[in-house]
Amino acid sequence: MTRATKLFGIIALTASLAIAMATTALAAPTSVGLGTAKSFAVLAGETITNTGPTKITGDIGLHPGSAVTGFASVTYVGALHLADGAALQAKNDLVTAYNDAAGRTPVTTIATELGGQVVKAGIYNSTAGTFGVTGTLTLDAEGDPNAVFIFQAASTLISAPGSIVALINGASACNVFWQVGSSATLDTTTSFKGTIMALTSIALKTGATLEGRALARNGAVTLDTNVITSAGCSPPTAPTIPNTSLRDGGAPLALSLTLPLSLILIGVLAVMVATALFGAARLAPRHGRGRGSEGPQR
Repeated sequence: MTRATKLFGIIALTASLAIAMATTALAAPTSVGLGTAKSFAVLAGETITNTGPTKITGDIGLHPGSAVTGFASVTYVGALHLADGAALQAKNDLVTAYNDAAGRTPVTTIATELGGQVVKAGIYNSTAGTFGVTGTLTLDAEGDPNAVFIFQAASTLISAPGSIVALINGASACNVFWQVGSSATLDTTTSFKGTIMALTSIALKTGATLEGRALARNGAVTLDTNVITSAGCSPPTAPTIPNTSLRDGGAPLALSLTLPLSLILIGVLAVMVATALFGAARLAPRHGRGRGSEGPQR
């Protein structure tokens, strides 16, 4: 095997690895855009009912219904929108977000019972079309603060009493989405994370807490001595690369660079291929010589 053949073999292997890495980066799910619904911690279609002292951080909206019950014991930080234009727009944006989450692919089918599992970023459904959480579900971002988790439940989402959704290695409730084809129920003292988008209704039983949003398209949101904190997320920050060639009064300026991982990999691959081809050209045997190098004519 010649040196040139070995070199081209290395090029092919490097290209395969780079393409695989780029494909993985492109396959990672992106966040679900909520539009104006993003500012709402609770959003419903028919009614919002509450029992006991409940604390809500984020806007509260209802449309087309206009009646809320038990709000004398609700403490909230945010705006209350009852059958107004803001609630209508948020509901419309919720429909868009719901359909987006429901249509995401590629989907990995996992067990209906999520308790006891450690789940990495991705899009998931179950054969039964339902999800349950009994015990602790751990969502592992593997060090990526922008890791997105989307769970598609064709019918119900139900947690058992005292269940927990735990976030590790940079996972954020901002990037966890539960698309529920009928209704969601968080049982007593459940500690839940993420945005719940239910087609019908959402119920939080006594003492359940939610870091995220309870957004019900058509039915009711029922509360009972709960704490709901809308996850206020900011866009991902670009890496800052010091540039010492630019100076402002002697101090280096910082330039922000935002490039998709796939483009970075393709650029690196292009440089590697060009370098390798140049090296191969130098290694290739020369089969002829210029006239000026020929020996003396006879």
